[in-house]
Amino acid sequence: MEFNYDIVVIGAGHAGCEAASAAARLGSKTCLITMDMNKIAQMSCNPAVGGIAKGQIVREIDAMGGFMGVVTDKTAIQFRILNRSKGPAMWSPRAQCDRGKYIWAWREILENTPNLHIWQDTVEELIIENGEVAGLKTIWGVTFRCKCLIITAGTFLNGLMHIGRKMVPGGRIAEPASYKLTESITQYGIHSARMKTGTPVRIDSRSIHFENLEIQEGEKDFHKFSFLDTETRHLKQLTCWTVNTNEEVHKILRSGLVDSPLYNGQIQSIGPRYCPSIETKIVTFAEKDHHQLFLEPEGESTREMYLNGFSSSLPMEIQIAALKKIPAFRDVVVYRPGYAIEYDYFDPTQLNHSLESKIIKNLFFAGQVNGTTGYEEAAGQGLMAGINAHINCHGGEPLVLGRDEAYIGVLIDDLVTKGVDEPYRMFTSRAEYRILLRMDDADMRLTPKAYEIGLADLHRYELMKSKKESIDRILDFTKEYSVKPETINTILEQWGTTPLRHGCKLVDLIIRPQVTIAKMAEQIPAFKELLDRIPERKEEILEAAEIQIKYSGYIERERFIAEKVSRLDNIKIKGKFDYNSLQSLSTEARQKLTRINPVTIGQASRIPGVSPSDINVLLVLAQSSNR
Repeated sequence: MEFNYDIVVIGAGHAGCEAASAAARLGSKTCLITMDMNKIAQMSCNPAVGGIAKGQIVREIDAMGGFMGVVTDKTAIQFRILNRSKGPAMWSPRAQCDRGKYIWAWREILENTPNLHIWQDTVEELIIENGEVAGLKTIWGVTFRCKCLIITAGTFLNGLMHIGRKMVPGGRIAEPASYKLTESITQYGIHSARMKTGTPVRIDSRSIHFENLEIQEGEKDFHKFSFLDTETRHLKQLTCWTVNTNEEVHKILRSGLVDSPLYNGQIQSIGPRYCPSIETKIVTFAEKDHHQLFLEPEGESTREMYLNGFSSSLPMEIQIAALKKIPAFRDVVVYRPGYAIEYDYFDPTQLNHSLESKIIKNLFFAGQVNGTTGYEEAAGQGLMAGINAHINCHGGEPLVLGRDEAYIGVLIDDLVTKGVDEPYRMFTSRAEYRILLRMDDADMRLTPKAYEIGLADLHRYELMKSKKESIDRILDFTKEYSVKPETINTILEQWGTTPLRHGCKLVDLIIRPQVTIAKMAEQIPAFKELLDRIPERKEEILEAAEIQIKYSGYIERERFIAEKVSRLDNIKIKGKFDYNSLQSLSTEARQKLTRINPVTIGQASRIPGVSPSDINVLLVLAQSSNR
């Protein structure tokens, strides 16, 4: 049997769902192939979305017209904004979700997307003709012909799970691995390697002594992930809990290290530095007598709970014995132990910024197969791969987001320019322009781009325009309205801020830490009247306006720097030089530039091992070449 599509997506995880949805809604006839339709968008590890920098990525996906934010809002059972004690560039939304409802919310979206079909099967072979994707074959002998192919296979490629010395093939617990596909890809010269990740024990809440845990409540304000005018908190909001390990726990864990796959040589691949297993924590931080754990619900009605911070591949009897030394878990009953999984990934420096392979035309990679970790990083890549695969099918220039435009841009540029030597996780510190990439303004940055290509619909675009117009009216009023000392000084002293000596513009008062837009509106009737005319989403708009006022100096300075640096990204050098022949470059620079073949001077400057003096050489050569 043979089918024909514009685009086929292999794998229905977070990357695959966004890729298939985007491509189909843009107008490409698309098929999403998954091994199990009941596990679409499965949250393999913690059923949580967002977190530091990751939350900003989800808001960017939403601003572009993706669905991760919408699905998260529908299925959230706890919502919080992290890093509130820091500036708004660091604020990050995070939600605990109902695992089962998340799957079905995504499946409902996909099954009702025009141009999109779903096929349950396992892919084992690519069809490549004249260095270009032509299709694929499945284990059931079905052939799919297509113009573009997107691989989003997650941890399933030659997946191998570990619990103690026991090894079981699989892509997730109780799910089979995918074989032959990696070999089908690498035979064309694409390099693969191995990585590993892990997940914690799952606990029956009926066996927990909650009186020995510390409560961690969620928030119930206006914040959510999607910029759309949708309701918040559809499901019952639940509590999370925190608890600490102790020396008795660590003693038992240490006794099991001899059988740990991480320390007995059984696992050779590299795991995530910033989400280490509990056995890695007690070895790396041997001086610490405790580590914090987070107990989080898996759903609105299930008894299953997730023990965040206790990822492990130790023997199951060691895991359970150690847990029982924590008072809250002294009678613990588990659903399943933690485990580690090794899987294949492909060196992302073999990709263009569009996520298309440099080696095989019209072949795209997105998600964990590019060496990343996290649902959000995967979904952001999937969205961009789906967009660019559609563009490849129907013509046009690839859509590439800059480092000053989106965390997704930082993510993809890091991957294709620097590569990975461990599972890549996004942090705010990776973005040099993070004050431009705040969670509050992702729609302003990205919705116009998505609307232009046809992914964001008119309703979303009008919502963004309405928000921007309201913010602009607030900013204009504060810049024009004058405040006199005699009308405000008494209030300023009550608020603990210095009284005025002379009159000033309202904006100059709102910049002060003790002063807010809401406070000033209570003192200035005309200002209050303006704010009362905001038609909808008033709290969101006031927050965004206040951030722009209070941080205007930082925002302007960072935008100036970004524009200055972006000039290097306008100098194209791809295909202009034989780097191996340029003896004025360092040996390492010649090797790295040849391997990565950067598109611009800007990209070349971000390659590890390419020094500022190497960049100066390239600038001189580029100018000579242009002349």
